[in-house]
Order: sequence, then C-alpha cells, then structure tokens
Amino acid sequence: MGDLLLVRHGETEWSRTGQHTSWTDLALTENGRAQARAVGPLITSRRIAAVLCSPRLRARETAELAGLGEPILDEDLTEWDYGAYEGITTAEIHTTRPGWFLFRDGVPEGPPEHPGETPEQVGLRADRVLARADAMLSETEGDVVLVAHGHLLRVLTARRLGLPPAAGGLFQLATATLGRLGTERGRPVVAEWNLRPGL
Repeated sequence: MGDLLLVRHGETEWSRTGQHTSWTDLALTENGRAQARAVGPLITSRRIAAVLCSPRLRARETAELAGLGEPILDEDLTEWDYGAYEGITTAEIHTTRPGWFLFRDGVPEGPPEHPGETPEQVGLRADRVLARADAMLSETEGDVVLVAHGHLLRVLTARRLGLPPAAGGLFQLATATLGRLGTERGRPVVAEWNLRPGL
C-alpha cells in the first residue's frame, strides 16, 4: 500500500502576514507560485495514484503549479472554518483572549454561512478524507496526494496517528511543504515532514 502525501498550499498575502484564512479565496503570491513549482518534483518523482484537493483557489493553484494534473476536488479538505476570527491574526486575538490556542479553544461563531468549527468538527472532516484516501490506497500501488491547508492537514495528521484533533497543534506545517504519512510494522507513522527542495 502506498503513502499519504500532504501538501500545504503556497504562500498567500494572508499566510505571509499570519491572518487566519478559511473561506476567503485568496490567490497565491508570486513567492507562493514559486514555492508550488519548487515542491512539485518532490511529489511527481513518486508514483501517484490519485490527487485530492481543497476547492479553494490557493490549493488548486498549488496543485496545478506542482504538476499534479486534474485533482479531485474535496470540500472536506477546506481549511478550518475560523468563524469570527477570519482574517484576524493570533497576536490580535491574544489582546482580548490571552492564551487562546486554536487546537484547544476553537473559534467564536461567525456569520450564519461561516459559523466556525470546533476541533472535533474538523476532526470528523479529516476522518472522512482519510476513509476515502484509504479506499484509494487499497485499490492501487501508488500514493495518494492531499493538497490542502495548514490547520486542516495538521488535524488530519493527528487523526491518522490515532490522536485527538487537538493533537494537530503538535505538527507545525510551513507553506508549500510536503509531508509523508506511511506505516511501520503496520502502524501509521510520520515518515517525512516539512520537506522542501534542498532541505
């Protein structure tokens, strides 16, 4: 059975400034586009069976520039819905909520169409993605690539390892990097993390 390859999208203006970005559909910066092109050879050098991608523009651009063809768009791969914290930085949040930690505390309710999510709700979405990816892995010899967002992929990693969603806080993930979730003696492991060309 192949591995799960996790690709966080390249830099956007808001990821550069540390603003929480879920439904705001930003394009990549020039640097983000260069990052996406650079990470491509790390992925395309492997045998790829399927590519699942968040439908947000920044993820789709990353998949395209990395040379991943026409991915399957999966709404469950969208970023954590930050509710009222959309566009706000952690430093700004700490002025009114000292000690706030996304993976433990979640977010306050936002507008009706974006009410925000708890860590457990994000974990349920990650579990659905993992179930679909596992079905694909069991049918092929290659790897399955997931192109998505930092916090969602961190929660997904925790769930893959049998940890609660809040444990995603343990896995820092930089823009346009590759992570590989494999197995060792039949148990899930983090095989590689935060890979970039030349690192």
